[in-house]
Amino acid sequence: MATIAPWTPDHDTQLAALHAQGLSVRHIAERMGMTKTRVADRARKAGLRWDRAQTAAATRAVVIDAKARRALLEHKLLDDAERLRAQMWEPHEYIDHGGKDYIEVRWQQDEPTPTDKLKLMSAATQAIDRSLKIAQHDSDGGTHEALSMLQRLADAIGVPEPGSVA
Repeated sequence: MATIAPWTPDHDTQLAALHAQGLSVRHIAERMGMTKTRVADRARKAGLRWDRAQTAAATRAVVIDAKARRALLEHKLLDDAERLRAQMWEPHEYIDHGGKDYIEVRWQQDEPTPTDKLKLMSAATQAIDRSLKIAQHDSDGGTHEALSMLQRLADAIGVPEPGSVA
């Protein structure tokens, strides 16, 4: 079992200096070559605190970026569904292989076969369903705004937070 090096006053000094630079626990741990848990424990014992506003802002940015990516994917899935549906009514090339010499034969039909139309429609339907699922995921129906408004009203009239002692 590996032994853990003892924490020294030099470590405390380094921790305080890195904290003063505004580095996160993760970055400090990387620089010091220690685990995040050990650094966080020592920081807590030393009375060092991190401003969570920056972390909260970064988290909000990641959430917004993910939502934007899902919106783009939602539109691309609808585009895919439209292209798949259009293929049902366009000329379709078929390729077959067979025989002893494994000969390739190609031919074109005015439209895909009924079986292929079913496959195209199934794929288009799946793309539409996934697009709708993304749209549903990202719509909260205004719940967030309503809760925020209710909280502001409660604050304005002096209603205490649930679970707080008045």
